[in-house]
Amino acid sequence: MGLTTQIEKFLLDMMNDTEKEFIEIGRNELAERFNCAPSQINYVLTTRFTPYKGYYVESRRGGRGYIKIIKLEMTEEQLINKILNGTIDKTITLDKVLHILRGLVQEDILTIKEARIIQHSLDDNALRHIEVNDRSLVRASIFKNILLALVRD
Repeated sequence: MGLTTQIEKFLLDMMNDTEKEFIEIGRNELAERFNCAPSQINYVLTTRFTPYKGYYVESRRGGRGYIKIIKLEMTEEQLINKILNGTIDKTITLDKVLHILRGLVQEDILTIKEARIIQHSLDDNALRHIEVNDRSLVRASIFKNILLALVRD
Protein backbone atom coordinates (compact mmCIF):
# COMPACT_ATOMS: atom_id res chain seq x y z
CA MET A 1 0.00 0.00 0.00
CA GLY A 2 1.44 3.35 -1.06
CA LEU A 3 2.01 6.25 1.29
CA THR A 4 -0.86 8.29 -0.14
CA THR A 5 -3.27 5.40 0.42
CA GLN A 6 -1.93 4.86 3.95
CA ILE A 7 -2.52 8.51 4.86
CA GLU A 8 -6.00 8.43 3.31
CA LYS A 9 -6.87 5.24 5.21
CA PHE A 10 -5.62 6.72 8.47
CA LEU A 11 -7.76 9.83 8.02
CA LEU A 12 -10.82 7.80 6.98
CA ASP A 13 -10.39 5.55 10.02
CA MET A 14 -10.26 8.69 12.19
CA MET A 15 -13.50 9.88 10.54
CA ASN A 16 -15.17 6.54 11.21
CA ASP A 17 -14.00 6.46 14.84
CA THR A 18 -15.54 9.79 15.78
CA GLU A 19 -19.15 10.66 16.43
CA LYS A 20 -18.52 14.16 15.12
CA GLU A 21 -19.01 15.12 11.49
CA PHE A 22 -15.38 16.22 11.28
CA ILE A 23 -11.83 15.48 12.39
CA GLU A 24 -9.07 17.90 13.20
CA ILE A 25 -5.37 17.09 13.22
CA GLY A 26 -2.09 18.98 13.02
CA ARG A 27 -0.51 18.91 9.57
CA ASN A 28 3.03 18.58 10.99
CA GLU A 29 1.86 15.89 13.42
CA LEU A 30 0.45 13.92 10.52
CA ALA A 31 3.58 14.43 8.40
CA GLU A 32 5.76 13.24 11.30
CA ARG A 33 3.55 10.20 11.86
CA PHE A 34 4.07 9.12 8.24
CA ASN A 35 7.64 10.43 7.99
CA CYS A 36 6.84 12.58 4.97
CA ALA A 37 6.80 16.21 3.90
CA PRO A 38 3.71 18.32 4.62
CA SER A 39 3.32 18.67 0.85
CA GLN A 40 2.50 14.95 0.72
CA ILE A 41 -0.32 15.58 3.19
CA ASN A 42 -1.55 18.42 0.96
CA TYR A 43 -1.53 16.05 -2.02
CA VAL A 44 -3.72 13.54 -0.15
CA LEU A 45 -6.14 16.27 0.88
CA THR A 46 -6.49 17.76 -2.60
CA THR A 47 -6.89 14.43 -4.38
CA ARG A 48 -8.67 12.17 -1.89
CA PHE A 49 -10.82 14.54 0.18
CA THR A 50 -12.55 16.63 -2.45
CA PRO A 51 -16.04 18.13 -2.38
CA TYR A 52 -17.28 15.75 -5.05
CA LYS A 53 -16.18 12.88 -2.82
CA GLY A 54 -18.22 14.45 -0.03
CA TYR A 55 -15.56 16.31 1.96
CA TYR A 56 -14.74 19.89 2.81
CA VAL A 57 -11.21 20.61 4.01
CA GLU A 58 -10.19 23.62 6.07
CA SER A 59 -6.50 24.17 6.46
CA ARG A 60 -4.31 26.63 8.33
CA ARG A 61 -0.63 26.69 7.47
CA GLY A 62 2.33 27.47 9.65
CA GLY A 63 3.94 25.87 12.69
CA ARG A 64 0.61 25.48 14.48
CA GLY A 65 -1.29 24.69 11.33
CA TYR A 66 -4.08 22.19 11.36
CA ILE A 67 -6.33 20.30 9.02
CA LYS A 68 -10.05 19.99 9.55
CA ILE A 69 -11.88 17.49 7.36
CA ILE A 70 -15.66 17.75 7.35
CA LYS A 71 -17.83 14.99 5.90
CA LEU A 72 -20.56 16.57 3.79
CA GLU A 73 -23.89 14.84 3.64
CA MET A 74 -25.10 15.04 0.05
CA THR A 75 -27.69 13.15 -1.88
CA GLU A 76 -26.63 11.32 -5.01
CA GLU A 77 -28.21 14.06 -7.12
CA GLN A 78 -26.44 16.83 -5.20
CA LEU A 79 -23.11 15.07 -5.59
CA ILE A 80 -23.51 14.54 -9.33
CA ASN A 81 -24.69 18.14 -9.80
CA LYS A 82 -21.59 19.32 -7.90
CA ILE A 83 -19.42 17.32 -10.30
CA LEU A 84 -21.29 18.64 -13.33
CA ASN A 85 -21.17 22.26 -12.21
CA GLY A 86 -17.80 22.44 -10.55
CA THR A 87 -15.49 19.71 -11.71
CA ILE A 88 -16.05 19.18 -15.41
CA ASP A 89 -15.23 22.12 -17.64
CA LYS A 90 -15.48 22.12 -21.42
CA THR A 91 -12.70 19.53 -21.50
CA ILE A 92 -11.63 16.70 -19.21
CA THR A 93 -8.66 14.36 -19.19
CA LEU A 94 -9.05 10.62 -18.83
CA ASP A 95 -7.13 10.79 -15.53
CA LYS A 96 -9.69 13.20 -14.12
CA VAL A 97 -12.54 10.96 -15.35
CA LEU A 98 -10.94 8.00 -13.58
CA HIS A 99 -10.55 10.05 -10.40
CA ILE A 100 -14.24 11.03 -10.46
CA LEU A 101 -15.32 7.46 -11.23
CA ARG A 102 -13.34 6.15 -8.24
CA GLY A 103 -15.12 8.66 -6.03
CA LEU A 104 -18.54 7.66 -7.39
CA VAL A 105 -17.76 3.99 -6.75
CA GLN A 106 -16.58 4.80 -3.20
CA GLU A 107 -19.85 6.64 -2.57
CA ASP A 108 -21.83 3.63 -3.92
CA ILE A 109 -23.33 5.72 -6.71
CA LEU A 110 -21.77 3.49 -9.37
CA THR A 111 -20.82 -0.16 -9.29
CA ILE A 112 -17.32 -1.13 -10.33
CA LYS A 113 -18.77 -2.64 -13.49
CA GLU A 114 -20.63 0.57 -14.38
CA ALA A 115 -17.51 2.65 -13.76
CA ARG A 116 -15.48 0.31 -15.95
CA ILE A 117 -18.02 0.62 -18.79
CA ILE A 118 -17.90 4.42 -18.54
CA GLN A 119 -14.10 4.38 -18.39
CA HIS A 120 -13.81 2.28 -21.52
CA SER A 121 -16.36 4.39 -23.38
CA LEU A 122 -14.25 7.50 -22.68
CA ASP A 123 -10.71 6.20 -23.10
CA ASP A 124 -8.42 7.10 -25.99
CA ASN A 125 -9.10 3.81 -27.74
CA ALA A 126 -12.85 4.52 -27.87
CA LEU A 127 -12.15 8.05 -29.10
CA ARG A 128 -9.43 7.05 -31.55
CA HIS A 129 -11.38 8.41 -34.55
CA ILE A 130 -11.50 11.86 -32.93
CA GLU A 131 -8.55 14.21 -33.46
CA VAL A 132 -6.19 14.01 -30.46
CA ASN A 133 -6.66 17.72 -29.68
CA ASP A 134 -10.48 17.30 -29.59
CA ARG A 135 -10.70 14.17 -27.44
CA SER A 136 -10.87 15.98 -24.09
CA LEU A 137 -13.71 18.13 -25.42
CA VAL A 138 -15.68 15.12 -26.70
CA ARG A 139 -14.88 13.17 -23.53
CA ALA A 140 -16.28 15.98 -21.35
CA SER A 141 -19.46 16.19 -23.40
CA ILE A 142 -20.09 12.43 -23.26
CA PHE A 143 -19.25 12.23 -19.54
CA LYS A 144 -21.63 15.08 -18.71
CA ASN A 145 -24.42 13.32 -20.61
CA ILE A 146 -23.76 10.06 -18.74
CA LEU A 147 -23.89 11.87 -15.39
CA LEU A 148 -27.06 13.70 -16.37
CA ALA A 149 -28.64 10.35 -17.20
CA LEU A 150 -27.81 9.19 -13.66
CA VAL A 151 -29.78 12.05 -12.06
CA ARG A 152 -32.74 11.65 -14.38
CA ASP A 153 -33.78 8.31 -12.89
